[in-house]
Amino acid sequence: MFTFLLKRLVQGLIVLWVVATLTFILLRLAPGGPFDRERKLPPEVLANIEAKYHLDEPLSKQYARYLSGILHADLGPSYKYLDRGVKEIIADTLPTSALLGVVALVFALVVSFPAALLAAYFRHSWIDRFSLLAATLGISVPHFILGALLIWLFALELGWLQAGRWDSAANMILPAVTLGAAPAAYLAALLRSTLIEALGEDFVRTARAKGLREGAVLFKHALRNSLVPVLTVVGPLTAALLTGSFVVEYVFAIPGMGQFFITAVTDRDYPLIMGTTLVYTALLVAANFLVDLCYAYVDPRIRVY
Repeated sequence: MFTFLLKRLVQGLIVLWVVATLTFILLRLAPGGPFDRERKLPPEVLANIEAKYHLDEPLSKQYARYLSGILHADLGPSYKYLDRGVKEIIADTLPTSALLGVVALVFALVVSFPAALLAAYFRHSWIDRFSLLAATLGISVPHFILGALLIWLFALELGWLQAGRWDSAANMILPAVTLGAAPAAYLAALLRSTLIEALGEDFVRTARAKGLREGAVLFKHALRNSLVPVLTVVGPLTAALLTGSFVVEYVFAIPGMGQFFITAVTDRDYPLIMGTTLVYTALLVAANFLVDLCYAYVDPRIRVY
């Protein structure tokens, strides 16, 4: 077990280093600079600004300074938000995005599992056809379209919920449903197909031949053996949801990382772009690690170490 943990730690650190390096290189290769404006700054002003942020140094020295900052948990200053550092911005906004992601993930799991179980058990029935139609719509409809429809229906027409606020559990419903709809639809479709395949396997027929109740056959045998493909996508899906959706946060005016990342891209705020990218990568690595640990629990035939 120790060898497995050490191996995954080293792999995770390598992934973070590669992502940090590629992000640094690609930002420098992109045309333009962080302080380019339609109205150009005087050369002496631009030179002073670049010297302040060490942009006048050779790229090799900038890269070494960047890696050294990461090792010391210093992601540097923001070029746009002069009174705040990147670490401070992420510390303030990540909890909001993570909370939205957790609620959206819970919604996706609560909706997808019962829908997949009913669709697989009542295959070719109206329940199955309705589930497939709902899954197709959930995957196809973009976030900004679904969010606008939910705001129009539940906030403007019915007046049941509020949009554009983030101060109560009720105000989390619309953005969480918007963000979790596509993952719920995808997980339901994937789990349905794996359940249908599992229900036709010999071990299920053997369990039924032994006289086990249908509920035990469905949950204990078929469902458990259908979870491995689902876990494979749940890992990166969890990381994506925990960092929030830039579109959903923008539509519902949620004070998460999304709005800062969008402004960082438009303003060429190098440190903020690289900082948010590293946070997403770290969450992705951690989620995949947890998924690997869950494999052995779901299917004892799988050994991760």
